[in-house]
Amino acid sequence: MIKFFRKIRQKLLSENKFSKYLLYAVGEIILVVIGILIALQINNWNQKRIQQLEEQSIVKNIHIEYLQNKTSAKIRIKEAEQCEAALRQLMKMIGKDEAYIKRQNVDSLLFYAFDPPIFRPSENTISGLIQSGRLELLQNKELVNSIYNWGRTMKALTDRTTRFTAKLDNEIWPYLSERYPFKDMDAYSPLNWQEKSTLKVDKFQIFKEIEFENNTDEFLYWIVDNKNLMIELDLLIDKILIETQYD
Repeated sequence: MIKFFRKIRQKLLSENKFSKYLLYAVGEIILVVIGILIALQINNWNQKRIQQLEEQSIVKNIHIEYLQNKTSAKIRIKEAEQCEAALRQLMKMIGKDEAYIKRQNVDSLLFYAFDPPIFRPSENTISGLIQSGRLELLQNKELVNSIYNWGRTMKALTDRTTRFTAKLDNEIWPYLSERYPFKDMDAYSPLNWQEKSTLKVDKFQIFKEIEFENNTDEFLYWIVDNKNLMIELDLLIDKILIETQYD
């Protein structure tokens, strides 16, 4: 093809037909420009197609990941509700007479009240997108907004979880360790103790102490707050799953 155009150019020059040569040269330039534009268009089309395929893969991975998170969220919310119910029952027992307290399963209530759920969802796909700066590949603005809302809500939950975990470790467990046999509570743990502690401890004394009431009340506050955040995250999961549906 190049030889063909070169022969035409040489023929026009040899015949001293400068005006025709100039017209031919302009035409040749136009053809080159058109060729470049076509090549660029094809390249852009290929790049766009590659991005679309990558976006489809990302959306599919997000959907699969958040299906798993949905299951986990439902379990953690149910556990939080169980924890909340146990704490509320303990609050009702504080200050009551011993006969009433003995009718309750105190060991079980204490075990579930102070064994709060911790929600640790899988975020590998989204974290990878944000860290690599590829979040802009997602064209679905509703999905992007839901991802940002997820990040903010998850940070709030993590911060609150850190605070109530510190309260457990630094205040509640040290307090109970001096007043209540853990072995009795652990009958409901994987230890599954069949016999109670033989140590002489007045287990019901805690229901007469303001420190226990205050600790229980404050911990209940954190659990309810965390439960509400997990419910909010569960709703965000639903939105993300809707926006990432694929065939």
